[in-house]
Amino acid sequence: MKTSILSFALLLCSLCLSAQTIQKTSGNPVFPGWYADPEGIIFNKRFYIYPTFSAPYNQQVFLDAFSSEDLITWKKHPAILDTAAIKWAKRAVWAPSIIEKDKKYYLFFGANDIQNDQEKGGIGVAVSDKPEGPFKDHLGKPLIDKFHNGAQPIDQFVFKDKDGQHYLFYGGWKHCNVAKLNQDFTGFIPFEDGTIFREITPENYVEGPFMFIRNGKYYFMWSEGGWTGPDYSVAYAIADSPFGPFKRVGKILQQDPKVARGAGHHSVIQIPGTEQYYIVYHRRPLTETDGNHRETCIDIMTFNDKGEINPVKITKEGVGPVTLK
Repeated sequence: MKTSILSFALLLCSLCLSAQTIQKTSGNPVFPGWYADPEGIIFNKRFYIYPTFSAPYNQQVFLDAFSSEDLITWKKHPAILDTAAIKWAKRAVWAPSIIEKDKKYYLFFGANDIQNDQEKGGIGVAVSDKPEGPFKDHLGKPLIDKFHNGAQPIDQFVFKDKDGQHYLFYGGWKHCNVAKLNQDFTGFIPFEDGTIFREITPENYVEGPFMFIRNGKYYFMWSEGGWTGPDYSVAYAIADSPFGPFKRVGKILQQDPKVARGAGHHSVIQIPGTEQYYIVYHRRPLTETDGNHRETCIDIMTFNDKGEINPVKITKEGVGPVTLK
């Protein structure tokens, strides 16, 4: 009997040690709930994700955020912005993009899913003293409320260039524009030719623009295909300027029939001072047929010797823990 108890105790000890040596991962999705179009970013040595609440348009009247110290455990910050704070927004609050400037946090978002220049809505800006909000309307009206160059005013991404200039990339309906933001994000500065909205649409572009700089090159990324379909995916181009020209290189994120469908509308997090890159994106579980049933996931993104992005392997495991220094 004593031998049996001792053997059992040794087995338990062995199992405990084994569990300690297994590295915990985030798992995908990284947090529960239907969320899409996630922007991942680092503020104050903490990871943040700002997604769209994925539901019918009339229920998309607020934005939640999530934060983490290690990419593993996520804290929910509910209703950091809602239509009560944005009087002109009534539905379809989409695809937040956020940036810190002068100790304030500016959240760009699309609202109302306008279909023409006569409808009220478009791209707005909200501001807060904290990354977790609450956010209030910065302008009291949309920043962009018209179609320019055929681009629906949705899916905005705010980008800070190497010289400190901020640009807004945006656009649905298969057109993408870039505009130069002014100092207080209340409007735009015209380009040298007098235009405000410059079209930079690459081949196969549909929506969801994103940009980052690596080794002096501008990596411009976007989503292709239909957002409710299995062909939803992410492609990219590389240029020497934030204005292109952007020649499509190819797809780097798409569905895996064994894991999930419709992987797209993403962002990228780089761990400062390292070559560790993560892609934050949404996808649809294999068990779901509702177009709004989308989950936020994170996987590793790598590059080859030519600086091209390797195809991303979407996983159920997600990523391992990361501590920011």
